Amino acid sequence: MSDTVLVERADGVATITLNRPHKKNAITRELLDSLDAALDAIARDPADRVLVLTGAAGDFSSGADLTDRQAIGAGPPQPFLTHMRGVSDSILRLHRFLKPTIAAVDGVAVGMGMNMALACDLVIATDRARFCEIFPRRGLAIDAGGSWILPRLVGLHKAKELAFFGDMVPAADAHAMGLVNLVCPAAELGVVVDAWARRLATGPTVALTLTKSLLNNAFSTSIDQALEDEARSQHVTYSTEDAKEALAAFVGKREPSFKGR
Repeated sequence: MSDTVLVERADGVATITLNRPHKKNAITRELLDSLDAALDAIARDPADRVLVLTGAAGDFSSGADLTDRQAIGAGPPQPFLTHMRGVSDSILRLHRFLKPTIAAVDGVAVGMGMNMALACDLVIATDRARFCEIFPRRGLAIDAGGSWILPRLVGLHKAKELAFFGDMVPAADAHAMGLVNLVCPAAELGVVVDAWARRLATGPTVALTLTKSLLNNAFSTSIDQALEDEARSQHVTYSTEDAKEALAAFVGKREPSFKGR
C-alpha cells in the first residue's frame, strides 16, 4: 500500500484518508489500488466495525487525475476501457462493502470524488464543502457509479441537471436535495463524524450489515422478495449474541453492550 492512502484505527472505527494533498487528493490508479487493498483488509478484520472515508488537508477529492500516466498509458499502452473497468471494480468494492461506511467531506468532492463519497452509506459534510459532477465541463460522460446513485438520491430530473451542467453545489444545497445527511462547521467535522462512527461501531454489527444489504437491494427487488429477505435476515440476527444481549438489557433496564457477533 502506497502513502496515497492512509489508514488509522481506533475503537472499532477504521479511517481511510485519501492522501494526495498537493492535488486535492486527485485519484490515480495507484491510489485506487491502495484503496482496494485497504478496503479488503478492513473487510477481513472483525475488529474494524465501521469505515470512515475522508481526504487530507481540507479537501475530499478533486476527482480523477487526468494527468495520471499509469491510467492513460505510460510505457506499454493500456486500453482506456480496461482502466475504466478497473475504476468500476474499485467503486463496486465500496458500494458492496458489508460494514457501515461514512464519507467525511470537507472542501471539494468533484467528479469521481463526489461519486466515491456518495458510494458510502452516510455523508457528513462541512459547511464549506462543495460537490460537482464536473464531467461535462471536461467533455466526459459521468462515471464512478454516478449514473446509478444520483437518480436514487435526488430523482431523475435533478440527476440530469447535476450531470448535464456540472455546476458546483454548496453543502447546504446538497443537504437540501438529499445528497448529504448532515452539514456541520468545518472545525467540528472530526467530532461529528466520530460521534456517528462510534455509535455504529458499538452497534449490533450483524444486524447493521444485513439491514444495509436489505436497503441496498430495495430498488431492485419486489415486495415479496424483500419480505422473504427480511425474514431470512431476522432468522440470522435472532440467533446472534447481540440479540440475546439486547433482550437481557431490555429486561434488566440497562443499555446493551454489543460485541458485533
